[in-house]
Amino acid sequence: MSATVLRALPVLAVAALTACSSHHDATADPMGRSFVSTEVSGTPIPGGGPMTLSFADSRVTADSGCDTSTGAARFDEDQLLVAGLATTLLGCTSDKAGADTWQAGLLQSSPTWKLDGNTLTLTGNNSIVTLKDKKIVEPDRPLTGTSWIVTTLIQAQGMQRTATLEQVRPTLTIAPDGTVTGSAGCNRLTGTADLPEAGNSDLTFHLATTRMACADEVMQVEARVLQALDGRVTATVDGDTLTLRNPGNHTGLVLRAE
Repeated sequence: MSATVLRALPVLAVAALTACSSHHDATADPMGRSFVSTEVSGTPIPGGGPMTLSFADSRVTADSGCDTSTGAARFDEDQLLVAGLATTLLGCTSDKAGADTWQAGLLQSSPTWKLDGNTLTLTGNNSIVTLKDKKIVEPDRPLTGTSWIVTTLIQAQGMQRTATLEQVRPTLTIAPDGTVTGSAGCNRLTGTADLPEAGNSDLTFHLATTRMACADEVMQVEARVLQALDGRVTATVDGDTLTLRNPGNHTGLVLRAE
C-alpha cells in the first residue's frame, strides 16, 4: 500500500504569520506547549477525540483521533490564525469518521483563544474546546524502559501514515542499560543505543535485524523505520509521545507509549 501523503487544505486568508501580538503577555503564549482536550461543548469531536494540539516554532500540529494536521500558526490578539494546513490521508472509519473534518473546521475558523494557567480554551466553528497542558494530563514517560509503538513516519516530504503501518505496529524499547529490542515491521530488531547525557537529547543507535521477507508494503514501512533509526537521532518526549528525528537523512518517527 502506498505511503500516506500530505494534502493541502483550503484555509482562510490570514496575514503573514509573525510573532504574537503584544495584547497578550508573553507568559500567556501557548507557543512551545502541548495541550489535550478535556471537554467539548457544542459540536463534539466525532469518535470522542481527544484533540491534541502542539505549538512549536510558529506551527501547530493537531490530532483528534484520526489523521495528523500541521500548519503555520500565530496568536493574534484573541484569535488563533492557522495557514497552510495540511493533513495525512490515512482516513478513519466507524465512529472516528469525520474527526479530520471537525479538526480542520475548528482550526480554519480563526477560533478565539484564552489561556488561563494550564488551561487553553478555543471557541470556533460551533464548538468550545477546553484543553489542559499535556504535561499535566499526561506526564512525560521515561525514554528508557517504555515500550514505544511507531504511529507516524517522518519523511522529507512530510508526515506519513498508512494502514500498513497501523497493522504491523513497529515497536521500540530502550532498556536503561542501552539495550534495544523491538520490531521494524517485519523483522525483529536488536542492538544498543548510546544514551543521551544530562542536558542532551541525542542518542545513537547500533542495530541489527533478522532477515525474514514480508509483503512489499510491509518491507517499505520497515525500510523507512530502519532509515530513521540509522545512527544519531534527536529524541523528544512529550507526555506519551516520543519523536525521533534523524538529522543525517532528514527522516524520523513519531511513537506512542504502549
